[in-house]
Amino acid sequence: MFALADDTLARWQFATTTIYHFLFVPISIGLALVVATMQSFAYRRRGTSSGEVWDRAARFWGRLLLVVFAMGIVTGIVQEFQFGMNWSAYSRFVGDVFGAPLALEGLIAFFLESTFLGLWVFGRNILSPRVHLATIWLAAVGTAVSAYFILAANSWMQHPVGYRIDPVSHRAELTDIWRVLTQKTALVTFTHTFMAALLTGGALLLSVSAWHLRHPSGEDRLHLRVIRLSLALMLVAVVGVTLSGHIQGQVMTQQQPMKMAAAEAAWNTSRNAPFSLFAYGDVTHGRNKFDIKVPDGLSILATDHPSGRVEGINDVQAAEQAKFGPGNYIPIVGLAYWAFRLMIGFGILAGLLALVLFVQWRRGTLQQNRRLLGLAVWAIALPTLANTFGWVFTETARQPWLVYGVLTTRAGVSTNVSNAMVLMTLVGFTALYGALAVVAVRLFVRLARKGPDPVDDTPPDASVSDEGVLSLVY
Repeated sequence: MFALADDTLARWQFATTTIYHFLFVPISIGLALVVATMQSFAYRRRGTSSGEVWDRAARFWGRLLLVVFAMGIVTGIVQEFQFGMNWSAYSRFVGDVFGAPLALEGLIAFFLESTFLGLWVFGRNILSPRVHLATIWLAAVGTAVSAYFILAANSWMQHPVGYRIDPVSHRAELTDIWRVLTQKTALVTFTHTFMAALLTGGALLLSVSAWHLRHPSGEDRLHLRVIRLSLALMLVAVVGVTLSGHIQGQVMTQQQPMKMAAAEAAWNTSRNAPFSLFAYGDVTHGRNKFDIKVPDGLSILATDHPSGRVEGINDVQAAEQAKFGPGNYIPIVGLAYWAFRLMIGFGILAGLLALVLFVQWRRGTLQQNRRLLGLAVWAIALPTLANTFGWVFTETARQPWLVYGVLTTRAGVSTNVSNAMVLMTLVGFTALYGALAVVAVRLFVRLARKGPDPVDDTPPDASVSDEGVLSLVY
């Protein structure tokens, strides 16, 4: 049991907490923007029946946002502690660089989103309508800025810039924070992640509203409006995810040729490289035994030209051995290959579902199509799975590098933490997160099924009671 390599259990533990945490991140980003949009509709149409509908929708989805936001905070804090527990060698080596965007995220973005989200919740009948609207937008901006700083830190691991290695301490030292924050990798990664978050937020709106339309409760007008918003958001997001993903693939080809080669199981460098649809490979001999291909597809994806040159796994391995010394620089090709396809596949399915539902909505037949609404209830699963497999691909296909070309994963693990200790905490975290998942899902489903508050007949200038405040939270 304890004969595993020193970094294997540490990687499993970090992967478990990261994947679990990232289940909530895209929903928080997308849902915060959605709630702010609903609140804006309510503000612009205040005093009308339409404004009342959007106000109640904003309050309803705001409650669901609070559940997701709370889970994201809890899991995110544990994730950051692991840098000092299981990855202390990594933290000592790159702490001066990696710590800067993390500090900015904590000091600026986290306080921005948490403070103004609290003001939005408790300031409904205290703040003026304009200020109250501003608080939810500032909270939404905070979630996006928070994501940007975290992604900038991760992008530095993918493509380290703006640093130098101190010749005495042999540690990475920050030399240009602006370059770290604005490098091409960070910009395109944030754009892709943000669009995926909008897709996820839209899918969640669709799932909950579709459930309510299948179980009529007198709120069909509200849920139909939310579905219209969700479909528009999903269709725009799918286009954004596709375009930004294409650009990200080209950046990846330039900066991490091994990752792109592994994503396509492309063993040899070639021009007019085909896109692989289904392949079965022989890793030992560096070849594919079976491969269904789309001619020129990979060259177009990687270079925008059918005859573009794409490096293969065998050639990149030889080049990295010559540059970094003897060793195996090939990731788990099967994992990279299928994670890449599952990411794309679930994203395409989400887009197709949104398109079909949009056509039905335009025809005015969506509300009567119970089978299609039943399918729409599960829409949230598609972008969630796409997000998960996307991060699995991003992190595992970079191996054996923790910081690409600078620090290997094995060199970044803590040397004074035993496998037994890591295994114990891995089991503990998994059990704890499992229990949290049960509680969070039950609470979320209960609130989602309860639906929006009934029409509020309280005069606008009435004082807010304790029950009124608590109803926003619970």
